[in-house]
Amino acid sequence: MHRKYIITDEWKIIERGFDPALHPCSESLFALGNGRMGQRANFEEQYTGRTMQGSYIAGVYYPDKTRVGWWKNGYPEYFAKVINSVNWIGIDILIDGQPLDLAKVKVTDFYRELNMKEGYLLRRFTAHFGDMQRLEVEALRFLSMKRDEIGAIRYSITPKGFSPTITYTPYLDFDVHNEDSNYGEKFWDEVHTSVASQKAINVASTKKTNFHVAAAMRYELEANGRHITLYPENIRREKYVANRFEIKAEDGTTYTLYKYAAITSSLNYPKEKIAEEADQKASEAMRTGFDTLLREQAEAWARIWETSDIVIEGDPEAQQGIRFNIFQLNQTYTGEDPRLNIGPKGFTGEKYGGVTYWDTEAYCFPFYLSTRRPDVARNLLLYRYRHLPKAIENAQKLGFTGGAALYPMVTINGEECHNEWEITFEEIHRNGAMVIAIKRYVEYTGDIRYLADYGLEVMIAIARFWAQRFNWSEDKQQYVMLGVTGPNEYENNINNNFYTSYIARWCMQYTLHTIELLRTHYPDQLQQVLQKTNFDTQKEPTHWQQIIQNIYFPYSDKYQIYLQQEGYLDKEQRLASELPLSERPINQHWSWDRILRSCFIKQADTLQAFYFFEDDFTHQEHERHFDFYEPRTVHESSLSPCVHVVLAAKLRKIDKAYELYLRTSRLDLDDYNKEVHEGLHITSMAGTWMSVVEGFGGMRVRNQRLYFDPVLPRHWQRLSFKIIFDGRILEVNTTPEGTHIHRHTGEPITLTLHGREITV
Repeated sequence: MHRKYIITDEWKIIERGFDPALHPCSESLFALGNGRMGQRANFEEQYTGRTMQGSYIAGVYYPDKTRVGWWKNGYPEYFAKVINSVNWIGIDILIDGQPLDLAKVKVTDFYRELNMKEGYLLRRFTAHFGDMQRLEVEALRFLSMKRDEIGAIRYSITPKGFSPTITYTPYLDFDVHNEDSNYGEKFWDEVHTSVASQKAINVASTKKTNFHVAAAMRYELEANGRHITLYPENIRREKYVANRFEIKAEDGTTYTLYKYAAITSSLNYPKEKIAEEADQKASEAMRTGFDTLLREQAEAWARIWETSDIVIEGDPEAQQGIRFNIFQLNQTYTGEDPRLNIGPKGFTGEKYGGVTYWDTEAYCFPFYLSTRRPDVARNLLLYRYRHLPKAIENAQKLGFTGGAALYPMVTINGEECHNEWEITFEEIHRNGAMVIAIKRYVEYTGDIRYLADYGLEVMIAIARFWAQRFNWSEDKQQYVMLGVTGPNEYENNINNNFYTSYIARWCMQYTLHTIELLRTHYPDQLQQVLQKTNFDTQKEPTHWQQIIQNIYFPYSDKYQIYLQQEGYLDKEQRLASELPLSERPINQHWSWDRILRSCFIKQADTLQAFYFFEDDFTHQEHERHFDFYEPRTVHESSLSPCVHVVLAAKLRKIDKAYELYLRTSRLDLDDYNKEVHEGLHITSMAGTWMSVVEGFGGMRVRNQRLYFDPVLPRHWQRLSFKIIFDGRILEVNTTPEGTHIHRHTGEPITLTLHGREITV
């Protein structure tokens, strides 16, 4: 079912031995990022084997023209992509004229390590050039968390058994391509290059969007720690700059090249200044020195782990899994720039274009809300607030009126750019996730003022969309919602999807509740919002209440459950356990027609409502719905297992919760879905955090009050996690003997543990 080759270690991701077939997977697993940019674990030296070059800069994108068989009105013109950018890591090596290329030389003692505690990638190997002629190579690199426009490499070569001529070519290359380019085009034009001894600058611009990016490099060479003076040849061709030099190496001497790269963009500087800025930053990085930069990196990661680490004792695989997930989340988004968001693959691959989905609000938001300063989560909300005019425009394109808003399924600038009809126009439940995130933020922080300043405006626009999306059924004498796709994308164009209708009803209820709340707390600001949105205080609430009280939810009296959608029981009812392993995942073995007619569920759908609105349902209802839907779920969305872990833990189905926890936390490490070569599942990694903290930790927040109801898998000796809540850092420690909560900072706090009120 899955493929394991990563060695278990609680703070490291380790690969021993080089298998070219696994290398594309490792390029994803060992990827680095710092919120501003990211880099797949491509080799510094030339590699002619299978690889996907990947260097990405947050916010720099290209609108790749949508490719479809036939056009439909309202179809997005393009699919936005955070594109492959400058190859800054490149250091070509020749040994007596022969390329150092792991696809062509014999390789032994290969070792690759992602050190999650200190934030660097280490690689060691021995390359054989003859019976007794070996080259020992060690490369260490990182993307600085403190100086987020800097990448640094330490590349050491030690010849053993011979004294070769080594030719080095450190370079910067913008002549890159995207594997997922719809029409095979390249996305960069050269703007300016310059090259001199031990330094180079390469500036390019994106076609259409005209983002400018500058890369600058500096480097130096040492032999056994002694500085070597170099006289390199300068090389320049289109979109490429390099230095080339050679040395006559001595047997047993270690030659270490330090390469420093700075990458700046027109997102942060005037276009005419980015080359100068990059050059200065690269120069400053070299003056600072590799060891100091690496020490800064370790210190920056120590501060991050201080509040975001989770400790699991007694289960090294589970421990490695959660730390890997947390590490990648912190590499992907730091919250420092409100213009940025979280792509489903982060900086680890091209799939999904690196753009924003509803995953951010539904899955990522709780992690950043609980482990970072409040302004980080607030920035995620403001990202959507700033896109509200575009969301209204998106709804208008589909025929909605009166300031109704439909947030895009996929976006980088607020415009819809998803290119599958049944997702773009039918998977409208994503609108509800925007409001869920607002509610979570307000409940967690108590920041009601946010509702007055920003939140209500978004909520009114979304509620207006839902009010128009329902229609009255003469036959049922109730309001229905037709032609939708729920979270379960193995169903398209269905009627009365329970989750979509339920979250739509809740959005209207919560908007009306918020209006009354602000009438008490911020009456003046409320009037400003109502005026700005042209809200009809008589007609709209009356109409919404009429819908709220008369929505049709399909229900089975036989099973006493809400049906995922109308007609779900017309399908042949089978369980996922009946599927042969040879047919899993079904999305890689079955036709789409067969999938759509099956009862199999891609991810939590009806159960997504039970997760978001758990207090609306009784314990018995939770049990009945979980017992019916989970066995029919194939978990072929990375977003699926985490929701089920939380629900299973609540129901004390601990073995099932643990089974699905391992699946979500090690989804990429063990390549469950056989697709890790395309990149990691960053947004579902946030779901892994939820599965530990909300699932096994039993944490809930209701009306700015904390509740904990921890439960441990049988073999866990301890679970410990920290959260930041209302200015306090709290640490929750659970062992088989009980739970201890420690307050590290702030005032005493009253909370509920296992249903009992305590003061910490």
